Amino acid sequence: MTTAHPETRIGHVHLKVADLERAIDFYSGVLGFELQTRYGTEAAFLSAGGYHHHIGLNTWHSAGGTPPPPGHTGLFHTAFLYPNRAELARAVRQVIDAGIKIEGASDHGVSEAVYLSDPDGNGIELYVDRAEKDWPRSTDGSLAMTTARLDLEALLAEADTL
Repeated sequence: MTTAHPETRIGHVHLKVADLERAIDFYSGVLGFELQTRYGTEAAFLSAGGYHHHIGLNTWHSAGGTPPPPGHTGLFHTAFLYPNRAELARAVRQVIDAGIKIEGASDHGVSEAVYLSDPDGNGIELYVDRAEKDWPRSTDGSLAMTTARLDLEALLAEADTL
């Protein structure tokens, strides 16, 4: 078995949604991704920085549908990596200002993360990585990730630094 090239990244997520306009409003209006293209009333592609798409949305097999019930398989969450803590704080402030419930906030040692759901019940993680040199390690050198409480108020205070 070979390993993936170290520059390999997840390029985009493509979600089945119940209501395309509602999904666009969330991903564009709340999270700030830019609409790049649409396919009529059934699909849209959004991104940051003019990339062709980081997020695909479609209603091809899901228009009017409901989220899967708890206990079923499917996407756990999509994670959006921000370039620094202040940008993460700005994004979290936008989420709160839009009246969207924060479902969790964790310090994982390697990163700081805030969790919420989109209007279709898909999990969303907004996060920032720490510098690799600051990642917690076990005595054998392997990663020692944690899940500790993230001080959300301290994070949000950084939104004012932009």
